[in-house]
Amino acid sequence: MNTWIAIAATALGCYAVKLAGLLVPAGLLERPLVRRFAALLPVALLAALTAQQTFADGQALVLDARAAGLTAAVVALILRAPFLLVVAAAVVVTAGVRALGG
Repeated sequence: MNTWIAIAATALGCYAVKLAGLLVPAGLLERPLVRRFAALLPVALLAALTAQQTFADGQALVLDARAAGLTAAVVALILRAPFLLVVAAAVVVTAGVRALGG
């Protein structure tokens, strides 16, 4: 039963956040600072999620094959490789390091 309470609370919370977003005055959303913040927020959240998924295992900090794959992806991005090649480089390097026992 606790699971359903958590699901209902989450659904209500999501609805409240959506409603709050719709109630924000349009003039506030047109301010340059708010527009810049809204443009940069998804990038920051994605970077934080990537770092957390790459370098954390529970509450421990780890440096394993995932870090090598992320490094390969960053190098491919710096070299302006197409997105599929970036993903492929990350996958191949991660699998290679894991196969070698890293």
